[in-house]
Order: sequence, then structure tokens, then C-alpha cells
Amino acid sequence: MALTLGLTGFMEKNGYFVSRRYYSLPNPLRAYLQLTCLLLALIFASTTGIAFAATSSETPAENTEAPVKPAVSVQLISLQKQLDKLKQSVSVSTSDNQLNTLKETALALVRDAEILLEELKPKREQLQTQLDVLGPPPAAGSLAETPVVAQQRRVLNTRKVQLDGQNDQVLAIKTNAENLSTQIIALRRSALKSQIALNSGSILGANFWSPIINPNADDDRRLKDFIQELDDAWHAAWEPEWRFGTAIYLLLSLLMSVFGFKFLDSLTAWFCTKCLPPGPLRRSFMASATTLYTVLITVTVAQCFTQTFTRTPDVSLVVIDFSHAFVQLMFFSALVAGLGRAFLSNQRPSWRLPAIADEVAASLKLFPPLLASCIMIFGAIDLMNNMINISISGAIFGNGISALLMALTAAIIPLRANRIRRNLVSNGEKPEAYSTLAGLIHFAIGVTALAILLSLLVGYIALAKFLSYKLVWTCLVLSCLYLLIHLCVDLAESLFSPNSRAGKAIKQSLNIDDRHLAQAATLLSATSKVLLILLAVLALLDGTFGSTTPISLLQKAVELLSGEGLEELNIVPANLLNSVICLLVGLYVLKVARRWLSQEFLPKTQMDSGIKTSAVTLFSNIGYVLVILLTLSVLGIQWNKLAWIVSALSVGIGFGLQEIVKNFISGIILLTERPVKVGDLISISGVEGDIRRINVRATEIQLSDRSTVIVPNSQLISQNVRNATMANAQGVVTIALTFPLDLDIDLAQSLLIEAYKEHESILDTPEPSVKFSQLSPDGIVLSVTGLVPSPRMVSNTKSSLLYSILKRLRAADVSLAVAAPIRTTTSAN
Repeated sequence: MALTLGLTGFMEKNGYFVSRRYYSLPNPLRAYLQLTCLLLALIFASTTGIAFAATSSETPAENTEAPVKPAVSVQLISLQKQLDKLKQSVSVSTSDNQLNTLKETALALVRDAEILLEELKPKREQLQTQLDVLGPPPAAGSLAETPVVAQQRRVLNTRKVQLDGQNDQVLAIKTNAENLSTQIIALRRSALKSQIALNSGSILGANFWSPIINPNADDDRRLKDFIQELDDAWHAAWEPEWRFGTAIYLLLSLLMSVFGFKFLDSLTAWFCTKCLPPGPLRRSFMASATTLYTVLITVTVAQCFTQTFTRTPDVSLVVIDFSHAFVQLMFFSALVAGLGRAFLSNQRPSWRLPAIADEVAASLKLFPPLLASCIMIFGAIDLMNNMINISISGAIFGNGISALLMALTAAIIPLRANRIRRNLVSNGEKPEAYSTLAGLIHFAIGVTALAILLSLLVGYIALAKFLSYKLVWTCLVLSCLYLLIHLCVDLAESLFSPNSRAGKAIKQSLNIDDRHLAQAATLLSATSKVLLILLAVLALLDGTFGSTTPISLLQKAVELLSGEGLEELNIVPANLLNSVICLLVGLYVLKVARRWLSQEFLPKTQMDSGIKTSAVTLFSNIGYVLVILLTLSVLGIQWNKLAWIVSALSVGIGFGLQEIVKNFISGIILLTERPVKVGDLISISGVEGDIRRINVRATEIQLSDRSTVIVPNSQLISQNVRNATMANAQGVVTIALTFPLDLDIDLAQSLLIEAYKEHESILDTPEPSVKFSQLSPDGIVLSVTGLVPSPRMVSNTKSSLLYSILKRLRAADVSLAVAAPIRTTTSAN
């Protein structure tokens, strides 16, 4: 009855008329009427709810016939245009300031996309709520929903697809903007390493100190995460199952740090004193051993210390990579400290290898470990920044501070040393005498340090970092080269010394004399110098501080000598500087090798001067060719791509280079077959003189009046040449004299033979002889002949013999025939 009254009231509110006769109807009829009213009320309620939902979704009734294609809003189109324009700007941008501005624009675009996502979120939630009110669509085979409900479901689903599409587009724009921001950061980070002419702001500016004044939140988070990973690795190393091993590693590191240096230093000093012969080998070996055990102990301690972190199974990959890179960095830091300890040698000044005064060495005692500490600390900071992807401002700050401290340290070292030397001079003491090369190195270090400071002040942080690392790397390579050259030379001289046990054993076993031992020592020392200089050049050209190892350096040398890496003709502008350096170093090495060959090695052989000069000339020509080929390879030109050079030469030979090439080939023939050699007395085309030099194109012949005639080499090959000194030829001294017809022939013959025999230049074998050359009405012509050791002695010997013969003839009252006077007649017409 209550339900009937409620329905009746509901019908009255909605305009239904309820008659009083309703109550007079029978009960079955009234029940049927109540059921009909209930169904009508339910249909009306559902229709009203659907209409209300359609009104709230703001969809016009006339557009409900078909789904509407989703339209992109004006704001979404604007974001997409901004993203496309930003990508184009990044692709053509080269300046760091432009990249920084584009990065800020990309981050602003990300924020705008996030705002748009927040605006779309309530709309999507409201639409999903309306769909939830309608419920899921009816399953197949069940009672179908009314057309009004189905139409409203289609409208809501269409709107949902539209909003989801817009949301996906905004998410895509946000993701692309974030990726673009990351790419811009990577480009700026790469530019800091590759573009040394990048101006990032002076160290005196506020932007440089912004990581300290206004720290970046992302940098703080990354740094805290990295420190947390290190802390987790440290705590994991002290877990019960790893605690004993961790304690052993740390104890071993402590013992090696405290007692390792003293023990190996005493052991090295004992070995040098007891096992090595007295001489310079002790000093060079002591310096090399000091450097070696310093590096060995330091790297071992670092390896043991990092092993405590990385041996647990749960350690992160970042910690493992950082540990490996840190051990490699400690190798270079220890090498700097070891070289400083070896060169200064404050504990044993008498064993000091370079010429450094005791006062200067004592004043520089703290600088090698200070420089090594700076390299280790700031190198570790740089490694950490690269691994955690710190911001550009943080990377610039770290690079600037490290370059500043390295430059100050490098500048203070020569300044302090020079101040100590001036104090010694003012006190009347004599400082050490160092070479011009050492002074040039000190000057170069000071100039480089000044350039680093100026670069920091101007704002070229990348250039300052590049110069600081190059300065440390160059000094490191040159120091190692100096140390190893002294060690190899001293070792070769000691090994092949006639007074050493090794030299005596070699001499007895090979049955050679002291001269051959000296030659072997000179040859071994020169070979070691060449190899060490080659490795040093490769390290200076291709090596970078902190990344080049001895193994990689040897691999690079093997690749260069085998011709690998020269597969295509590709000249890179950056290789031009390397090629110039290679050419200058190659010419210097060739000059030193020529001087060594002509002044040290060849004088110890039994070759004559001509063979020595020819050998030096041939060595120089081959050396020039090798230096040129090596320079071309460093420049990036392949050896198998030089066919164009051969083609150009062939064309030039056909049009104008025939004589040059002919003389060049003739010069090679003269140096190899040696028909004439330097020092020979030759005669060609009426020119007679001594050969002084055989060049690539022509030969220099010095005449008796000290003038020089340049003869092309082709003439010495194609024409008849008289070699008066070939095969140790002797000179012939012949004097013809005319005597009167009444001459005592036996007396004259004995006088001439006696004058020849008593002269010191005339050879005894064969003996001088006198020949009856001619008998004429004017007198008798006697010819006396004798030999001298060299044709060059003929002129002086003949003059001396004439003086002696005339004196003897006058003393014996023997006169020469008088030539008949020339009669002239005059005729008259």
C-alpha cells in the first residue's frame, strides 16, 4: 500500500492524473495498474538520467548520429610546433651558450606538457565515471539496452578516445622534450672534451661558482645516490661472511703502505751496491727501481683497498667501474710521485741522476707528492662526475679547479728552483750546471702554466683542462724517456765493458777484441734510444693522460710499423699538427743518428774514410725516405694510395725530370757499386781532383787550387773516368834530363839512382831505375823513375828530387846539355 501511494504521488508530480475511481477498482485490477505505473516510472527515470548525462558531456544532440574524429587542441599544436623548432635549432647549434638556452627551452616545454597533462586528467576521470555509471555493455545474447543508452555510450567512448589520444600526444611531446634535454646535456659534455675553444665563462664569474652557491638538486641527488652505493658496498664488505677477508685486505694495505717503501728502498740500495759494478749504472738503476717499486706498491695498495668493495656479490656496477678506473688513475699518480722521488733522491744525494743541487732538491721535496695528490683527487672527481652524469656547470667547475691547481703547481716548481739558485749565487756558491734543453723545458712549463691561467681567466675552461693534462702527460713521457735512456745506455756500456764480468765472458766466449765490444755497446745503446724515442713520440701524439698504458702504447707502435690503420686516404685537420711534430722529431732523430754513426760507431771500425762517408750518405737518404713516409702515415695518407704521386712523377719524368732522376739513380749506383768513392783522385773530361762528396744529384771534385767542380753523377757512370787511387794505386815520379854527348853515363846513372834512393818518399820496392830514353845531336836524354805511395805525392816529391839532383850534379861537376839557340833569318823583298 505504501509503494502504491508513493507511485501515485510520483505520477501526480509528473502530470499524471489519478482519479478517485482508482480506489473503487477491484484488487486485481488495482495490482495490475500499480505494476504498470512502476514500469513507466523506471523508464522515465532512466531516460531522464541519460539526458542529464548527455547534457553534462556538452555533446549536441544533432551530432550523436556518428562518432566525431578527435580534434587536436590549439595548445597541443603549439607544443608540437615548439618541439619541432627546438629539434631544428639543436641540430644546427654549435655554441655552448646556444645549447644552454635550448636546454632551458626544452625543460620549459616539459613543464608545459606536464601542465597540460594535469588539465586533461580530471576530464578523463569524469568521463570514466560517466562510463562506470552506464556500466559495461551488455553481453551477446542478453537483453539489448535501449537506443538512447547505446547512443550515449557511443558518445562517451568517442570522447574517451579523443582525450586518450590527446593525452598520449602530450606524453610523447614530454618524452621527446626530456630526451632532447638529455641529448643537449650530452652534446655540451662532449663539447667540453672535444671543443677546446669553447668559452664557458671565466672562473671569476658567478656562473662558474654556481655549483657551490646554488647547488643543483639533481646533482645533489646523484651524488647522494653514488655515496649511498659506496656506503652500501662498504657495509656489505663488513657482513659476517665477508668481514675476515675485508680485515685482511685492509691490514695488507696498511702494512705495505707503512713498511713496503722502506724495505724495497733498502733492498734496492743493497742490490746496487753489492751486485752492480761501480759506475753510472748504479744511479740509473736506483732511479728506475725507485720509480718502479713506488708504482708497484701504490697500485697494489689501491687494488687491495678497492677489492674490499668489489668482491661482494651485491655491489653495483657503478662502484665496480669506478674502482677499476680509480686503480688505473692511481698508476699515473704513483708514476708522478715515483719519478719525483727518483730524480730528487733526497735520501741519497750522491746517487742523484740529473744535475740538481742539494738545496734545490730539498726545496722541491713536497711538490711531486702534492702534484700526484692533485692528479689523484681531481681525477677521481672527474671519474665520478662522468659516471653519475653530473650537470654541465658541475663538470665545468671541477675542470676549472683541477686545471687551476695543476697550473699553480707547475708554475711554482720552476720559480722556486730558480729562486734557490739565485740564493746560492748570492751566497757565493755555484749552482748546478744544466743543459740548454733543460732550460727550454723549464721555460715551456712556465709558458704553459701561464697559458692555463689566462685561459681560466678568459673563460676557456676546456682549453685550460686540455693544456693542464697535456702538460702533465708530456712531462711524464719526457721524464720516463730520460730515465729509460740513461738506464739502457748505462746497461749497454756496463754489459759490454772489457772490465766487467759480463764483458770478459762475452770477449772470451766469442773471441773478440775490445773494439768489437765497444761497437756492440754503441750499437745496443743507439738501438734502445731509437725504440724509446719512437714510443715517446707515439705517446705524445696519440696518448692521453689517464688512458694510455704501456700495453696500448706497444700495440700502437706495432700497428704503425705494420701499416694498419692506413686503409684510406683521409687527412684530418687535427692530424696536421701531429704530422709536423713527427717530421721535426724525425729530422732531429735522423740528424742525431747521422752524428752518432759518423762520430761514434764508424770510427771504431776498420773502414776507410770513403766507405764511411758513403755509408753515412746512404743512411741519410734512406732515413729521409722513411721520415717522409712516416709523416704521410701520421697525416692520414695511406701508403697504398700514393699511386697519384707515382703518376705525377712519371709525367714529370717525361717532361722535365729525366736528368734529375738519371742523376739520382746514378748517385745510388755510385754509393752501392763504388767505382769512385770519397777521397779518390780522379780525372774526367780534363778535370782532375779529389772527390770530396757524393750527393744525390752531383759529385763535388776539389782541384789542386782548392776550387770545386760540380760534376753530375750521370757523367761518372756514362763517361770514361780515370781513378788514380783505386785499389791503393801508387804514384810514379819520372824525371827526364838531357846531358852532353861526352857524359860519363855510369856517373850520371849512379847520381840519379842515389838521389832517388835517399829520398824518403820513394819506395824501395820496386827500386828506382834509369832508362836511356833518347840520343840526339843535342845530347843524351836519361829518364829516371821511382814510385811513391800515393799519386798525390808525385808533385811534391818531383820538386824535392830536382833540387837534390841539381846539387849532386854540380858537386860532381856534371853539367846538363845547353839547348842550341834559335836562329831567325830576315828576308827582304
